[in-house]
Amino acid sequence: MKLTIKYFASIREKLGMAQETLEIEAPLISISGLRDRLIARGPHEAEVLDSARPVRVAVNHEMVADTFVLRQDSEVAFFPPVTGG
Repeated sequence: MKLTIKYFASIREKLGMAQETLEIEAPLISISGLRDRLIARGPHEAEVLDSARPVRVAVNHEMVADTFVLRQDSEVAFFPPVTGG
């Protein structure tokens, strides 16, 4: 399954990339499963995408929960919660 992954704000800065395309060898994968795969790639990913951190996720421009199941050619965006002041 081909996915476009986008990273925003502090996540983008810490990972050093704004976007990547991934091929996942699975017919279905949830957001939680995707995060686990990304976290397993290394310490930077583990730090910023840890499920204990408040990371928001959108798929094809709609906010989704960690249980959301991805489809081929989905665009997944990870970003920290917006703060104001």
